[in-house]
Amino acid sequence: MLRNREIQHFAILMFLIFAAGSTFIFILNPIAGIISVITFLLIMGCSFFYTFRRYEEIKKLSNYLRMLSNGDHALDIRDNREGELSILKNEIYKVTLMLSKQGELLKKEKEQLADALSDISHQLKTPLTSMTVMTDLLSNDNLTKEKRIEFTKNIEAQLERMEWLLTSLLKLSKIDAGTVTFKKNKVLVSQLIQKAINPLLIPMEIKEQKLIVEGDEKTSFTGDMNWSVEAIINIVKNCIEHTPKGGTISITFHENPLYTEIKISDNGIGIEKEDLPYVFKRFYKGKNASKDSVGIGLAMAKSIISNQNGDINVTSQKNQGTEFSMKFYKNISD
Repeated sequence: MLRNREIQHFAILMFLIFAAGSTFIFILNPIAGIISVITFLLIMGCSFFYTFRRYEEIKKLSNYLRMLSNGDHALDIRDNREGELSILKNEIYKVTLMLSKQGELLKKEKEQLADALSDISHQLKTPLTSMTVMTDLLSNDNLTKEKRIEFTKNIEAQLERMEWLLTSLLKLSKIDAGTVTFKKNKVLVSQLIQKAINPLLIPMEIKEQKLIVEGDEKTSFTGDMNWSVEAIINIVKNCIEHTPKGGTISITFHENPLYTEIKISDNGIGIEKEDLPYVFKRFYKGKNASKDSVGIGLAMAKSIISNQNGDINVTSQKNQGTEFSMKFYKNISD
């Protein structure tokens, strides 16, 4: 404590004042001089005592900050007493909690990134291996024309799958990074459904599936038409894949003062009960997933809907069908 310049200057100043005052008082009145010396010593003692305690608290605070910089966020320095040091301790503790939470989030993000990279490499490895094998086979001069056509079409299909996967991952990464600006326009649900199902009519026709669309043409919500189409396409595609030949896919929608709801349902094989909590998890493939599924379409749909003040839920019963319910909530100011 005495190494502090402020304390040294204070002690020297007090000593000079004490020496000058005591000399003068002793000359006038010895008894008064003795009393003044005792009073001065008491004042100096109390001053040094409280200064010492304050510097001890600052020292503890300095050690705490040193431990904090080393990554130890478990310490608690909260102080319920009054005073500037107590306020400073509480503020530092708040910053500590914030840093701790940010550290945990960063750790989770790193783990998620590692898992995502692992999943992506796995998803790309399968078609790449398949294409490598077929490319080797195509180099065989004795290969028949029919087989060459078959292998060429297979390679094209694998390339299309890889392109779709990489495009979807790019879109998801943009959404996760917050670089996508979702428009806030009036979206008519009838137009949204029409734009979404147009590219899916042929797959439904091939499987002889029936499509039922019901809802008021005036039903609308505030959002982004193009991104919403992307979400609906992914959900309807999931229904097409899990609904057998001759099945039915239904789309209904309605609006109330709180939200606009769109329901997409099928009478397909359904989702296993243990898979339901994870259907929107990226790269998750349930027991009933098709062999070509990569588990990214529903995850993208959820991200798109969530970023438009909405949410999505799913209910399903085995061999009876699945229903996706999307709600786009209205702003109070609207």
